[in-house]
Amino acid sequence: GENGVDSRAIRVGTRRSQLARIQTDSVVTMLRELYPDLRFEIVAMSTTGDKILDTALSKIGEKSLFTRELESALERNEVDLVVHSLKDLPTSLPPGFTIGAVCKRENPLDAVVFHPKNCGKTLSLLPEKSVIGTSSLRRAAQLKKKFPHLEFRDIRGNLNTRLKKLDEKEDFSAIILAAAGLKRMGWENRIGQLLGPEDCLYAVGQGALAVEVRAKDQEILNMVSALHDADTVLCCIAERAFMKRLEGGCSVPVAVNTLLKDDQLYLTGAVYSLDGSDSLKETMQTGVSYPSRNEDGPNDDVQHVGITAKNVPGQAQEAAENLGVELATLLLSKGAKHILSVARQLNDA
Repeated sequence: GENGVDSRAIRVGTRRSQLARIQTDSVVTMLRELYPDLRFEIVAMSTTGDKILDTALSKIGEKSLFTRELESALERNEVDLVVHSLKDLPTSLPPGFTIGAVCKRENPLDAVVFHPKNCGKTLSLLPEKSVIGTSSLRRAAQLKKKFPHLEFRDIRGNLNTRLKKLDEKEDFSAIILAAAGLKRMGWENRIGQLLGPEDCLYAVGQGALAVEVRAKDQEILNMVSALHDADTVLCCIAERAFMKRLEGGCSVPVAVNTLLKDDQLYLTGAVYSLDGSDSLKETMQTGVSYPSRNEDGPNDDVQHVGITAKNVPGQAQEAAENLGVELATLLLSKGAKHILSVARQLNDA
């Protein structure tokens, strides 16, 4: 139409970091392939999380560290959609926003990048008292328990900064990063060890990209919904529902592992004390095989933990959300609330 999306540029908001730009470019590339007649413009901005670099993420105690500025731009109509790492998005979005697309997930595992002098080693082979850098309480809690001979210290900054700190100084023997980010940056060759679920469960939403839009902007919502990857959507709904029910955030160690196989969705979820000595872990599963039906009418904008996925069967999304809630409820009944509140207090202190 004259004033429709096809006559103007669609503005895509992103953080300024190199990784954020690469992620946003990949989403815009997919959109351009789907909609060759549309024009897309990238608008980069800095967020609070990018500016505060001398404080541990878990200490800033801010739920929307990397998203608030981008959401303000969305709200003021300065951009039409925003690309995020899904794991940066809180399980409750501010009113008026929704995740209009969750793209196919990259490898969600954590990876160890070693100092050049430790090339070829694994965590278990590092000398006693070697220092490992990570800004994540979740990673530290699990790895302290698994590798008690290592020490864990906070490291902040974007990927480039962290790798530089590792390589140019002798402060760290290795650092832990998400494999997905390293792969997207083209630094897969730096991965010295991939941490499987038996070593380290990953963060909710890790490895998936999310496209956030204004919930009422039907045109943009319809446009981006073509990017949804159904399997990723179901896994991430279950993970986010688990986190939300636990009221977890980046200030407490909560971790997951999901698997979708033969129409069964398996969710493993865990909570940890800060030093990893106390933990609870359980696995549950549910069937997610439901026919797609045309769900026109008032249901078509149902959100599940902030995600609007029009092209994924509603019953499957419901089943995934229930799975996350039930697993969290099970852990809470076994004492997860105590573990998490102690972790929170210690971290705040």
